[in-house]
Amino acid sequence: MNKKIFNNIFCLVFIFIFSNISAQKITYSDPDKDEAKSGSFEIIGRFESNYLIYKSYKNSYNIYVYNAQMNIVEKNNLDFLPDRIINSNFLAYPTFSYMFYQYQRRNIVYSMAVKFDNTGKKISEPLQLDTTDIGNAVNNKIYNIIYSEDKEKIMSYKINNKSDKEHLLKTVLFDKDLKLIQENFTSISLPEKKTFLTTFQLDNDGDLAFLRITGNSQNNSISKVAFILKPINNNQLIISEDVIKDIYLDELSIKIDNYNKRYIVSSFYSKQKRGNIEGLYTFIWDKTTNKVVKKSTSVFTEELRGEARGENSTKTAFNDYFLRNIITKVDGGFIIIAEAVYTSSRSGGINNRWDYYNYPYYGNPYGGGYYNYGYYGGSFGSPWYPWGAMNNFNNVTRYYADNILLLSYDSAAKIDWSNVIIKSQYDDNSDEMLGYSILNTGEDIKFLFNVLERRNWILSEQAIDGEGQITRSPTLKNLEKGYEFMPRYAKQVGAKQIIVPCLYRGYVCFAKIDL
Repeated sequence: MNKKIFNNIFCLVFIFIFSNISAQKITYSDPDKDEAKSGSFEIIGRFESNYLIYKSYKNSYNIYVYNAQMNIVEKNNLDFLPDRIINSNFLAYPTFSYMFYQYQRRNIVYSMAVKFDNTGKKISEPLQLDTTDIGNAVNNKIYNIIYSEDKEKIMSYKINNKSDKEHLLKTVLFDKDLKLIQENFTSISLPEKKTFLTTFQLDNDGDLAFLRITGNSQNNSISKVAFILKPINNNQLIISEDVIKDIYLDELSIKIDNYNKRYIVSSFYSKQKRGNIEGLYTFIWDKTTNKVVKKSTSVFTEELRGEARGENSTKTAFNDYFLRNIITKVDGGFIIIAEAVYTSSRSGGINNRWDYYNYPYYGNPYGGGYYNYGYYGGSFGSPWYPWGAMNNFNNVTRYYADNILLLSYDSAAKIDWSNVIIKSQYDDNSDEMLGYSILNTGEDIKFLFNVLERRNWILSEQAIDGEGQITRSPTLKNLEKGYEFMPRYAKQVGAKQIIVPCLYRGYVCFAKIDL
């Protein structure tokens, strides 16, 4: 081979390698210095070449339209909204989106929806989903909006909790065009004290699943967990109750496996009050047979404890972990993702999981406005991220977010692999830069999180494949100086594309990342 041919081949190989390495790209929006530094936002999604982001400040509500270069091309003022709305959230489809919101006028709370096109313009008049006569002013939402995984079903629900013996659940079910399918009232008995309802989920058939949790007044723990299914065409509730003995459950969650028509209830558990976390409690209910097909308490091995412990001992390895995500697999298995989080105080004390939760109320879900006006939205005070609980401690100054735990279970709820993504994050007086976001490509799951280098936050990426193998990618390219990412507020908008909010000199802007 002569030198010229060799050089040509070398150049082709170099170009191929370089083009693949540089496939990762970050595109930043300019900070809008005309905006107030305080306010709220929600990333709505991608619509062809447009990216829509909702921003609000006091009584100003706008949808911003960004192009592929993350330049603002349009700003749509939502002047049809009332001066004050109680809350809002968006549901995006490929060519349009819905905004759901609540507001109060005199003694009536209205649950509303409005449709936008792919440029953020209103294409329907606001639609009234439901109303509630409350008799006084409220600050918290009454209605929750949930939707099925395929987005074909949308449900608005509220719960009247004026009675200690039973709660009245009202559900209003719509199709994806917001055409009414069914309106229903269901009475749910609360046979014992310290019982509440939580974790409402809607499956692809339109059936509603949730939990009824009963606390033990003697030792302040959970004594019973009832999985409840409300079928779409039957007002008769299906209830499967599990009496909890010899273990102490933590934060409970439901994940719907629509493909296999199963419901996975899971929680970390300990063997004594304020004891060390021992393993994972799993309760799997099968829809085709209407019965529990698996109930287990899998114990974490010493090897896994050694990998996950961080700065803790092996005995206390999992005491700082909280469930973050559950991903179902086609074969009936599932992946648990948890993160180690805690805080420290000025006096040197450490706030852990037992400081965040007051069993069985998880921060007293009936407190405040919910109880006063006799309705609550069905979700208890235990946040998916527990930062809200942390902020209740006046002396908290430092937030920590450490390792990410990944546990893969087979269809029989047995661990088939585990791994730990090592990270160490902390910040004083703020948690905005902590945590992570995930991007599920179908081939692997990518994790984006900040790493502190020379007092600066640097966004990094690691991926885990279906066999549990972790790929540690090099530092992301195009990380411009001065931009600080807030990954836990990010939203996936494409197969390998994610929008991540960031701060630049105190102003919120957005970065489109193609991986």
